[in-house]
Amino acid sequence: MSAAAAAAVQPVLPSSSASTGGQHHGALTADRVAGLLTGCATLRRTSELHAAAVRAGVDGDRAVGFRLQRAYAASGRLDLAVTLLRLTPDPTTVFYTSAIHAHSSRGLHLAALALLSEMLGRGLIPTSYTLSSSLPACHGLALGRALHAYAFKLALAGDSYVATALLGMYARGGDADAARALFDEMPDPHVVPVTAMLTCYAKMGALDDARELFDGMPSKDFICWNAMIDGYTQHGRPNEALRLFRRMLRSGVDPDEVAIILALSAVAQLGTAESGRWLHSYIKNSRRVQLNARVGTALIDMYYKCGSLEDAVSVFDSISDKDIVVWNSMINGYAMHGDSRKALEMFSQLRSQGLWPTDITFIGLLNACSHSGLVDEGRQFFQSMEEQYAIVPKIEHYGCMVDLLGRAGLIEEAFHLVQSMTIAPDTVMWVSLLAACRLHKNMALGQQIADYLVAGGLANSGMYILLSNIYAAVGNWEEVARVRSMMKASGIQKEPGCSAIEVGRKVYEFVAGDMSHPRTDEIYAMLEKMNGIVKEQGHVPQIELVLHDLDEATKEKALAVHSEKLAVAFGLISTAPGETIKIVKNLRACADCHAVLKLISKITGRKIVFRDRNRFHHFVDGSCTCGDYW
Repeated sequence: MSAAAAAAVQPVLPSSSASTGGQHHGALTADRVAGLLTGCATLRRTSELHAAAVRAGVDGDRAVGFRLQRAYAASGRLDLAVTLLRLTPDPTTVFYTSAIHAHSSRGLHLAALALLSEMLGRGLIPTSYTLSSSLPACHGLALGRALHAYAFKLALAGDSYVATALLGMYARGGDADAARALFDEMPDPHVVPVTAMLTCYAKMGALDDARELFDGMPSKDFICWNAMIDGYTQHGRPNEALRLFRRMLRSGVDPDEVAIILALSAVAQLGTAESGRWLHSYIKNSRRVQLNARVGTALIDMYYKCGSLEDAVSVFDSISDKDIVVWNSMINGYAMHGDSRKALEMFSQLRSQGLWPTDITFIGLLNACSHSGLVDEGRQFFQSMEEQYAIVPKIEHYGCMVDLLGRAGLIEEAFHLVQSMTIAPDTVMWVSLLAACRLHKNMALGQQIADYLVAGGLANSGMYILLSNIYAAVGNWEEVARVRSMMKASGIQKEPGCSAIEVGRKVYEFVAGDMSHPRTDEIYAMLEKMNGIVKEQGHVPQIELVLHDLDEATKEKALAVHSEKLAVAFGLISTAPGETIKIVKNLRACADCHAVLKLISKITGRKIVFRDRNRFHHFVDGSCTCGDYW
């Protein structure tokens, strides 16, 4: 190697007293240095051998230069590896391929592709290993397809390593057809292409195709299990995700941290606290999975979404090295449970500890303000994002502000904020505005917004339903019929309300007027008893909430059999006296059911924890933690 090459890496070279470990076996030859460098992966050892090669005058040997390049890359000093590459006279494809692989395998994709471009610019021809190392760096289909065409030109597309890398590239890019075509051409696909194909299907939501592939695998590693579980979790099928996780355990596969986090996410979707406690116990007894910040965050997220804020706080307190993600999760937990002041207090604590907030931090804070009507605090946080923390508000932050202002009755200000945005408002924001118009009976603005959305083809199912409800609330049944006709013509269907309750580690679901449960007679008997008792306590059914052109008696009957009331009735007959009843609903809480649940908690002495689409309600002794502000 030249003096220039030695000088380039001089900062990491040891002093002249460095040795190869104190062993002397005659003159140090190039072959011996190359042999000693094989498998060397520490910076200290690599620099010692490099110094010894320079002193022995064998650093210019190509084999020694190549092994040094690989050793520096293995030790994490990719900069020195590239320096050696560029100081090597006439480097071959092998030199470049090694550098490309070192960068690509560490996620440095742009650097890997730049090295490939440099290599091709020298007129060097890539090998199958060059292409299979370069393709994982392609996160755009255009470049990936170009490399695919080049592989065909070089007659390398049929190589098993290249084909596997091509399949992975198409899978990451979401081109399932191209990935499957490559997969079907493989005579005997091994676990890597099968996993890539499985992951592709799972991410795209083609879960039946993914499951067929998964079930057909003779042997599965934890990566395959995780890909399938992740598919179910990401696409709203948490029950299947948990069933597969339990099957994974029975098969003898030891789940890793990723699998545990995925299972906790599935439990959080279901809101089944007992399943979550079982997983928490599994983590405590696991040798492979430790309670670090990542697992702790997933546990906090699971517990507060299952209604167990106390358990979430306990996990938070037990994490020794809390990063901002852990704090964000706890802030979101307090916000979702309506303890907004505590959420804001957490922000002060994390700042006092020197942590810097992220955009996720402010989503949690703004949600906390929205759930409790803290308008001034919300405005201050929103303004401070850019002014103090250089965080540009995203669509989610604007959505939180619109929700905060709308709930507080400041609908004109919320509408002005939407109009002043530099980014296009999303459907969630429009739904929040329409909901605020309905809540505060600003029908004129509600109709103005709705007309704009319908004319622009921007209305979705939620918007049509809110518009229908706005008209129904003022008794304009002709407009209600018109909107519902538009919904029918557009193929839009209202999402039915569904309430779930966990009893004995089994989840039971109810819809309004549900008669499918084996204990239906007992449930309706308890329901009738409940309705009678709450009326004795002065409750008057809020029949104006039934937005159909019906007589009062029929409206009252419709209110009486809402899904959350059926779930509470089932809970009362299925659990021990005094036991907390936990219910999860897919839609916003019904105002009449909210009033009834407050009274039931007082009459029975039961705590009722109710999670709707937006937040938690804790009913205790006739009151709710939301303060009737939701």
